[in-house]
Amino acid sequence: MLSYIVARFGQALAVMLVVTLIAFLVNAFLGDPMVAILGVDSTEAQRWALRRDLGLDQPLAVRFVTFLSDVLHGDFGISYRLGRPVEDVLIERLPATVELAASGMVIAMAVGMPAGVFTALNRDGVASHLMLSASLLGISLPSFFMGVLLIWVFSVSLGWLPSYGRGETVTIGWWRTGLLTIDGLKALVMPALTIAVFQIAMIMRLVRAEMLEVLRSDHIRFARARGLSDRSVYFRHALRNTLIPVITVIGLQLGSIIAFAVITESVFQWPGLGLLFLQSVAAADVSMMSAYLILIAAVFVAINLVVDLLYLAIDPRLRGPSGRERGTA
Repeated sequence: MLSYIVARFGQALAVMLVVTLIAFLVNAFLGDPMVAILGVDSTEAQRWALRRDLGLDQPLAVRFVTFLSDVLHGDFGISYRLGRPVEDVLIERLPATVELAASGMVIAMAVGMPAGVFTALNRDGVASHLMLSASLLGISLPSFFMGVLLIWVFSVSLGWLPSYGRGETVTIGWWRTGLLTIDGLKALVMPALTIAVFQIAMIMRLVRAEMLEVLRSDHIRFARARGLSDRSVYFRHALRNTLIPVITVIGLQLGSIIAFAVITESVFQWPGLGLLFLQSVAAADVSMMSAYLILIAAVFVAINLVVDLLYLAIDPRLRGPSGRERGTA
C-alpha cells in the first residue's frame, strides 16, 4: 500500500511539473507584458528597462527555473489588469468559488445518490420512470439557461432571491464567507442550484446503473442465500460496491465545477475564480491566466489523490498483496 501511495504522489508531482512548464510558456509567449504594463505610448528604452527588471532578457531555461522557484514560494507575479500580486487576488476570490462548488456538490449528492438507489430498487415503478425522465431534462438543459430561468422565477417574478453578487459576507482570518449571513445564503441558493441540477441527474443515473449491475453479481446472490435482510444486502453490500465508480465521477466533477464555473459565475456575477478567469482572458492578463492554470491543475491532482486514498478505504483488495492487507478479498 505504501508503494502505491508513493507512486501516486510521484505521478502527481510529474503532472504538476508539466503543467507548470505549460503555464510558463503561456506566460512567456502569449501577449506582450511591456505594452500591458507601460501602455502603447511607452518608449523602446522604457520597455527594455522593464524587460531587464522583470528578468525577461534571460535565457528561456533560466527564466523557467526562476518561474518554478517563484511558484514554489507562492509568487505568481503581478496582474497586468489589476496591478496587484496574482496570489493575493486568487486568495481573495478562492473562497467564493470553493463555497459555490461545495454547496452545489453537496446538494447534488444529497439528492442524486438517494434518487439513484431508489430508482434502482424500484426500477419498474412510476415514480422511478418520472425521476429518470426528469434527469434527462436536467442533463439536457445548459447551465446558462438554467441560471436565467431561476433568476426569472425567483428573482424577477417572486422577488425572493437576489439575482447577482455574493451578498453580505464576513471575514474569518483570510477566508471571506457568505455562509454565516442570511443575505449570503440567499445569494448562494440560485448559483448552487444551477450547478447542482446537472450533477443530480448525472449522479442519479450513474448510481442507478452501478447499483443494478452490482445487484446482478454473484456475491449479492450469495448474500441473499445466506438469509441476509434486504436492508443489509442493499446498503451494506450492494451500495458499498457501487461507491467506487461514483466516487471517481464525483471527485472529477468537483474539480470540473471549480475549474469551469465560468458560465454560472458570469450569469450571477459571482465574484469567484471563474469570473476572474473570464475577465483575465478578455484583458489578456497572462500572469493571472497562467496562475489559474497551475491552481486548477493542483485542484484536480489533489482531488485525484483523495479519490485514490478513498479507494483504499472502500476496497480492501487495493491495499496490497499480502493476505492481511487484502482483508476479505
